[in-house]
Amino acid sequence: MDLDDTDRAILRELQRNARTPYSEIARRIDMSSATVHDRVKRMEEEGVIRGYHADIDPTAVDLSVEAVIGFRIEQGRSSETLDRLEDLEEVQEVLLTTGEWDALVQLVARDTNALRTLMFDRISSIEGVERTQTMVVLGHEYDATELPL
Repeated sequence: MDLDDTDRAILRELQRNARTPYSEIARRIDMSSATVHDRVKRMEEEGVIRGYHADIDPTAVDLSVEAVIGFRIEQGRSSETLDRLEDLEEVQEVLLTTGEWDALVQLVARDTNALRTLMFDRISSIEGVERTQTMVVLGHEYDATELPL
């Protein structure tokens, strides 16, 4: 889908706050509310806008440990191994990568004991996992919440 300057302006406003009423977005970018509505609907249908969600603080819901895990996966086993990883409720993101690791997995856990159980009892039993390296996240120095549109 080709995005024009108006589409990008709408997306910038939605990134700042997805709950902004179309009428307010329209006022900010000098368009009609109906035009904003139509364009948002079109971008949703085309998959440009993938959804809307609440940004929940993990520590507020007793998930105080975050980790990034590098995975080396047996050749020819990637698909089934990644499917098993994605099935774990603690897994937040799976990135396929080049370099030392085949995949990087970001996950959350209640505490270090829960992380240990997850790693030693559940992840280690997944077929196709050759090697892992777990890196506990000590803090978030910077999290971009908006794409550079």
